[in-house]
Amino acid sequence: MAPESTEAVMNRFVEFINTGDEKLAREVISPDAVFHAPSHPEPLQGPEGYMEVLGMMRSGFPDVEWTLEETVTEGNTVAARFTMRGTHDGEFFGIPASGNKISVQAMNFYYLADGRIVGERGQPDLLGVMQQIGAIPTR
Repeated sequence: MAPESTEAVMNRFVEFINTGDEKLAREVISPDAVFHAPSHPEPLQGPEGYMEVLGMMRSGFPDVEWTLEETVTEGNTVAARFTMRGTHDGEFFGIPASGNKISVQAMNFYYLADGRIVGERGQPDLLGVMQQIGAIPTR
């Protein structure tokens, strides 16, 4: 996959995660895609699986927004660093809304084929999230 098309896929992906647009999800994510998220013990699949993760995030942080800070591409693999920002206005992992603002990093690997994402291994800073919403002490 050419770097331009990889960049285009990643830009569309960011648009998808920031809007939650199901049509866009089907365009950018393969139906057979496999996602490994630390929030789920088993891998999630396809656009529906990613919508599940987004739903979980949006239920705790309705205004959540991801900014793609940098990428490194090798072949069909993209390493991406994001900043995730939002306000804890809903329950998240059993923690009631605190109203606290969060800003944390995530490092993810994406696997692409035929202009779509076919896999992801994500590592968001869940410790940072839990500290910023007051669920875990910072010291």
